Amino acid sequence: MVTAGQFLSYVINFGLTRVPGTWRWMLGVASLPAVLQFVLMAFLPESPRWLYMKNRKEEAVGVLSKIYSSPRLEDEIAILEELLEQERKSEAKVKYSDVFRKKEIRSAFICGGGLQAIQQLSGISIIMYYSPIIIQMAGFRSNESALFLSLIVSGMNAAATILGIYLIDIVGRKVLALSSLSGMTVSLVVLSTTCYLMGHGNASQTLGWIAILGLVLYILFYAPGMGPMPWIVNSEIYPQEYRGLCGGMSATVNWICSVIMSTSFLSVVDAIGLGQSFMILLGVSAISIVFVIFLMPETKGLTFEEVANVWNERAHGKDKNVQSLAENAALSS
Repeated sequence: MVTAGQFLSYVINFGLTRVPGTWRWMLGVASLPAVLQFVLMAFLPESPRWLYMKNRKEEAVGVLSKIYSSPRLEDEIAILEELLEQERKSEAKVKYSDVFRKKEIRSAFICGGGLQAIQQLSGISIIMYYSPIIIQMAGFRSNESALFLSLIVSGMNAAATILGIYLIDIVGRKVLALSSLSGMTVSLVVLSTTCYLMGHGNASQTLGWIAILGLVLYILFYAPGMGPMPWIVNSEIYPQEYRGLCGGMSATVNWICSVIMSTSFLSVVDAIGLGQSFMILLGVSAISIVFVIFLMPETKGLTFEEVANVWNERAHGKDKNVQSLAENAALSS
């Protein structure tokens, strides 16, 4: 839905290219879905799990009954009862410091936060925010042409994301992440090389189209893998009591990196050139492959308890006579 919304925004912006006060209309139209969401949020119920934990059981059951029918409804209520019992037994309060003090939680957060950082530092915010400007720098000077070609890039992003939904449980998280980063690296080689050549006096139309091809390839490889992967993995790798805290911290890492990249890119391009800027992203993608190989476990087919055991194995070692869950997951995939 995120990538579909981005695609729709490009469609609307392209339609407004010939309207007087173009950029003002673009910003104005963007307020409409925000207002709609604000209104609809008033009718959104609280999380059933949160209600149950606050002993508002009747309200929780009421929300669940709108989603599930019997016997699934009874199963969901039983799960909430079990979670509530676990909550009562655990008197320890989760602290931010525990994330870094406990070795297994620290390892999980380094993986989750690292994936979120990689997603942004490898350049997706730059590609999506500045693709019209990048296309103009590649030789397509018309605003309308730049927005139209950006529309194609955004459409590829939405389509390839749908592909990722089908692939993630087939090939596994780690394989998909590595495939995605490898393709992004190759695409950035194409982008950085062509943009470097154009920036040094070889401004041919052919090189411009090759740069567009590199841009499209980047999106096609990014969207099925490194687009959804950090969010999916972060929902799977933390113990229950740390899931909300670590998930929020890793999301913060994502948006901090997004701000850094989106606010610094044009200044970096002015200072060193477009081709050289893409070379920096190329280096990040190459390093990220190493990060995924060594620090990201395969979580396909594992329960939350089994994932927790994977981190315990990495933090404290394992019995050499027992094959690790991570190894079993790799074999099964």
